[in-house]
Amino acid sequence: MNEFDLVILGGGSGGYACALRGAQLGLSVVLIEQDKLGGTCLHRGCIPTKALLHAGEIADNTRHAAEFGVNAQFVSIDMLAVNAYKDGVISKLHKGLQGLVKSRNITYIEGTGRLVSKNQVEANGVIYTGKNVVLATGSYAKTLPGLEIDGTQIITSNEAMTMEYVPKSVIVLGGGVIGCEFASVWSSFGAEVTIIEGLPRLVALEDESSSKQLERAFRKRGIKFEVGVKFASATKGPEGVTITLENGATFTADVLLVAVGRGPVSANIGYEEQGLSMDRGYLLVDNKCRTNIPGIWAVGDLIPTLQLAHVGFAEGILVAEEIFGLNPRPINYDGVPRVTYSDPEVASVGLTTAIAKERGYDVVELSYDLAGNGKANILKTAGSIKLVAQKNGPVLGVHMVGSRVGELLAEAQLIYNWEASADDVAPLIHAHPTLSEAMGEVHMALAGKPLHAHG
Repeated sequence: MNEFDLVILGGGSGGYACALRGAQLGLSVVLIEQDKLGGTCLHRGCIPTKALLHAGEIADNTRHAAEFGVNAQFVSIDMLAVNAYKDGVISKLHKGLQGLVKSRNITYIEGTGRLVSKNQVEANGVIYTGKNVVLATGSYAKTLPGLEIDGTQIITSNEAMTMEYVPKSVIVLGGGVIGCEFASVWSSFGAEVTIIEGLPRLVALEDESSSKQLERAFRKRGIKFEVGVKFASATKGPEGVTITLENGATFTADVLLVAVGRGPVSANIGYEEQGLSMDRGYLLVDNKCRTNIPGIWAVGDLIPTLQLAHVGFAEGILVAEEIFGLNPRPINYDGVPRVTYSDPEVASVGLTTAIAKERGYDVVELSYDLAGNGKANILKTAGSIKLVAQKNGPVLGVHMVGSRVGELLAEAQLIYNWEASADDVAPLIHAHPTLSEAMGEVHMALAGKPLHAHG
């Protein structure tokens, strides 16, 4: 009764996607999760943060309603009501996911699992044997040496999701995606925000031009930041949390959010004992997510690929299809769409200018300012779309900054992944007035026939 084609440890994006696809293909599946189905993404990550960001957008829209001829007054943020709205979104999606798993006849086990042999996982005292074992135990919010998380004054994103008040002032330690999103939320809610980032710029993995535009927008919003200097220490006192940087500068705020990235959940689950190859806690896999032990696979934040829910989702599907014998194509991680859902949004797919040059491409670049786009003017958003392309060749990267530009990534990823050139895209008709027109305009300009742009 406890033998399956697939034993999956972890019910987040990677685990449940593998379970659903495997069951769809006719494989027998057991899915083991110690917390809630949907994992970090649904309960403590993607979904709740975007709900908070949308509440912040509503607050900002109310503040600026008069600019659109609407008489409205912003009074305050009711965090209990915000959290109720957020939790309602999570609950609806959670119930839907539970229904999907049940409808596919997947055996779902609530319990803490452990890998006890090369083809067995133990949970709640029961051994589950699989022809294949898929490890998808996810990630946790990291901190720095000597920086103790107390859950009230010094917090991670986990606690930030459920706060019942808006702090007057916040220091955000880390200027990556998580840090910038929470900085944006709290600024919209009315807090004074300061970001500390050890790397030379915010969202440092993005194209440098995107970082500069985000920094400019944050300054305009009153979000302060220090980049290129590292954290040294933190102390708690009656006035809040004071942090000291390596250059001697100090900052004090009510709350310190530690947003220095996420690490793999891999300790004390039996991975080392079974001889799995690991590096800094990550399981090492090949381009089909196989570990060094035949029959054991790993997906999601547990492996050193992009820590994005949709990447784990794709890896889970890949593994199920590979096990079934469909021989799916390996994932091209350069072609994964990426979004920072701050205000403004930062979205990209493909290579940055710097990486394209490092790889030896003869690079051409072109940017289209959203000031020339009708819908952007209606929304009162600023930003741009930048193309990185091989000279007389395909588009190598698309980099966007502005309100709602994440919605443009669907077309951008097709352009990149299908190796389209500007000449391929320029003739395509984009609906007017939409932000998507800017995608057409930038390709028309690179193809040598700019319309609403100066040539």
